[in-house]
Amino acid sequence: MNAASGDHRPVAVLGAGSWGTALAIQFARSGRATRLWGRDRAQLARMAEARCNERYLPSGSFPATLSIEADLAAAVGGAADVLIAVPSHALRALLVQIAPLLAPSTRLAWATKGFELPSGLLPHQVAREVLGAGRSVAVLSGPTFAREVGAGLPSAMTIAAADAAFATALAQDLSADNFRAYTSTDIVGVEVGGAVKNVLAVGAGLSDGLGFGANTRVALITRGLAEMMRLGVALGARRETFMGLAGLGDLVLTCTDDQSRNRRFGLRLAAGSSPAEALAAIGQVVEGYPAARALHEVAARHGVDMPLSESVYRVLYEGVAPREAVRELMRRPIKSETE
Repeated sequence: MNAASGDHRPVAVLGAGSWGTALAIQFARSGRATRLWGRDRAQLARMAEARCNERYLPSGSFPATLSIEADLAAAVGGAADVLIAVPSHALRALLVQIAPLLAPSTRLAWATKGFELPSGLLPHQVAREVLGAGRSVAVLSGPTFAREVGAGLPSAMTIAAADAAFATALAQDLSADNFRAYTSTDIVGVEVGGAVKNVLAVGAGLSDGLGFGANTRVALITRGLAEMMRLGVALGARRETFMGLAGLGDLVLTCTDDQSRNRRFGLRLAAGSSPAEALAAIGQVVEGYPAARALHEVAARHGVDMPLSESVYRVLYEGVAPREAVRELMRRPIKSETE
């Protein structure tokens, strides 16, 4: 149920990084009573006092309807909906932690992107393993930088759920003059888009950092979209999903703007940093790094050809020089663009 329909039960946002904070602000800005929880109690205390997340999102002030909750059980208790905003490697552990705290009617959503390692599962598959199949679940994705959402700049995203009423309710709760949410029933497509785009954004950063130019960047985005579609369809997604916000939209955003940590990671690699040095310099989770390994394994498991993503994997994990990876791509056999 959404706030406008008269159900005033809160939404609990779990994960107080930049994206979790931005989503909590947007829910609260739209009139929904919102609780924000994170693992770092000292950081939460500072956020409660400053009424903003000075560490990760200093531009986003907290609306009056946003409260900080340091106790996980108190954050989840009585919430109609729970939204998880943690990196993919932390999703399963948090689901296990909240499983006994969820009421049977509590609906669950996540803004987590990426395949789980080493299982190769998408977030909805991890949730099903931990929580079973009877709960309404949804995924939020799309071309949205946390800083811009937190600052109230116009943005749009996709919410996918098998339960169309749940997707619509979340979309209504997030939507306001600065924000528009669209709905979908293609959870697999939305999740695959969110996983693949991070790897391609690393590739875009490498390409631009090496000075390969606009032609190379747009070729990478276009052929990367083809790879994303191939894998998504092989996993059961609908092709048209990848032409929307959670596919093409998110891909273009993360490949072309330096707010993307994945793109900045690639730029640092091109400048000569090792992966460890680049990760340390960025100082936040760079999902494209583990995602490249996960994507390598998932694509091989399903027999899907993903040469661009594979090249990023080889640069990150096999020590192949970026320029050599590009040469190998350019020497691939000629084939139809639709293959």
